[in-house]
Amino acid sequence: MPTYDLIIRNGTIVDGTGAARFTGDVAVKNGLIAAVGKVQGDAAEEIDAAGKVVTPGFVDIHTHYDGQATWDQEMAPSSWHGVTTVVMGNCGVGFAPARPDRHGWLIGLMEGVEDIPGTALAEGMTWNWETFPEYLDELERLPRTVDVGTHVPHGAVRAYVLGDREQPGAIPTEDDIRQMAEIVEDGVRAGALGFSTSRTVLHRSIDGEVVPGTTATKEELIEIGRAMGRAGHGVFEMASDMRREWDEFGWMGALSRETGLPCTYAALQSIAKELPLEEQIAQMRAENDNGANIVAQIALRGNGIVMAWQGTVHPFRLRPSWQAIAELPWEQQRAKLLDPAFKAQLLSETNDFSEVNQDIIGLIMVVCGGWTMQYEMDPDFNYEPQADESIAARAAAAGVSGDEYAYDLLCQNEGKGFIYLPLLNYADGNLDFLEALQAADDTVNSLSDGGAHCGTICDAASPTFMLQHWVRDRKRGGRISLERAVQRQCRDTARLYGLEDRGVIAPGYLADLNVIDIDKLKLGKPWLAFDLPAGGKRLLQKAEGYVCTIKNGAVTFRNGEWTGATPGGLIRGPQRVEMREAAE
Repeated sequence: MPTYDLIIRNGTIVDGTGAARFTGDVAVKNGLIAAVGKVQGDAAEEIDAAGKVVTPGFVDIHTHYDGQATWDQEMAPSSWHGVTTVVMGNCGVGFAPARPDRHGWLIGLMEGVEDIPGTALAEGMTWNWETFPEYLDELERLPRTVDVGTHVPHGAVRAYVLGDREQPGAIPTEDDIRQMAEIVEDGVRAGALGFSTSRTVLHRSIDGEVVPGTTATKEELIEIGRAMGRAGHGVFEMASDMRREWDEFGWMGALSRETGLPCTYAALQSIAKELPLEEQIAQMRAENDNGANIVAQIALRGNGIVMAWQGTVHPFRLRPSWQAIAELPWEQQRAKLLDPAFKAQLLSETNDFSEVNQDIIGLIMVVCGGWTMQYEMDPDFNYEPQADESIAARAAAAGVSGDEYAYDLLCQNEGKGFIYLPLLNYADGNLDFLEALQAADDTVNSLSDGGAHCGTICDAASPTFMLQHWVRDRKRGGRISLERAVQRQCRDTARLYGLEDRGVIAPGYLADLNVIDIDKLKLGKPWLAFDLPAGGKRLLQKAEGYVCTIKNGAVTFRNGEWTGATPGGLIRGPQRVEMREAAE
């Protein structure tokens, strides 16, 4: 019999710890890494990785596959980009616990906050659960290409306890808070990796109402955090507008010190945040210097919107002529949009802002005409574009208005053109501010939103972007080393959630691995697919350069194509296993 199940030979090994790369072999047996270095013996399968980089599988801690994970085994698009572990249930939205009469409400919350088609969720989910532990049991039934872990989401917990009383500004009673804490504690004891909430005006249900956590008091949040403390593990995850009167870092620091558990939050340049990013980081570090454990989740590029005629958002949605065709089938829409007379009529109109919520009017105005902040997505698009690449600059050079230039861009490729609008993280017109944050140990690379914002973004490709842009191609500022990049997307993200059995290439760790041709690594052009249940749409983006992705020792993707293998499962709680020197 062969000595091993799999040997990867002669690769450039970047082991996830930040240590210098080296050339060697990786042997796998029984789903674990058995040996690293110069490996003797043979295997049932060998992969020649000469000239290729071998990394741990990427651990993405900020995704929204809560519905998709109940029906989809491939788990695209994250699985296309070297991800072997995802953590979902972020931002306070999810589908458990769920009373039977609240299914539609939870779908509307997810659709509004995360732009996942409600029709797809309604058709795709079976709802074979009510409690959070029952939801975990359901997740455990379906094998996948990746491991999934999840938070207990605040929105679902509040809806379960408050029922019809869950309205914006609802004030729970002491008994309500006790019940919420019990649900969270039960969920964490059953295997949840933490609890999540959202406190930003940018997150709204499909009906336009702010999400439940927005108006929660710090007393409610602290009691829920204490419930995790009683369970003995868990990460408190939050998106917040960071209003000064909320003193978010004050109570997060106190909660972290009391429970010994980490708190983590979305750290962004955002028009919705009262605290500038620099002040957020300073307040976090002041609390950490006083014994807290708060970690900032940072994105690696401008978080924003990919706009298209068939997408969720485009600059002309508030023009009367668009409104008149908005519900038509695409073929009829396209015929109108490509008609010069229709174009002239639409461009002569003004936007109708009468129905726009005033909390986000500034954002909508940027969408509808902020041409200095919008960019053409050509085939070799650089996600760190310069001012002279904006629609405003290119329209001026072409001698046309920004409106006309944008309209024509969207009409490219028979109406399938794209425009990029980085609403967040691009206030300076570059990504220089992220250089120091990537060198810090109190930040992690995150915020891919994999599985979410189906008609507006595709940041699930973040691990690929990290390697292509930040490690290899960036020209406008500093880069980061390959070793640091891999550490931040593997060991660092895994350790935050107590997943100490992965993210490192060493004997005894899970055999979650990537073999990557760094020289050929390239993000593909996004496209809109209509492959979700009920024909729901989603933006997808593939990549060249992934030779193999391996999960638990099984090759799941080869040259970008799914092999059909589904070795992934459900993660229940921290994986603080004692590392063995070799797989038995």
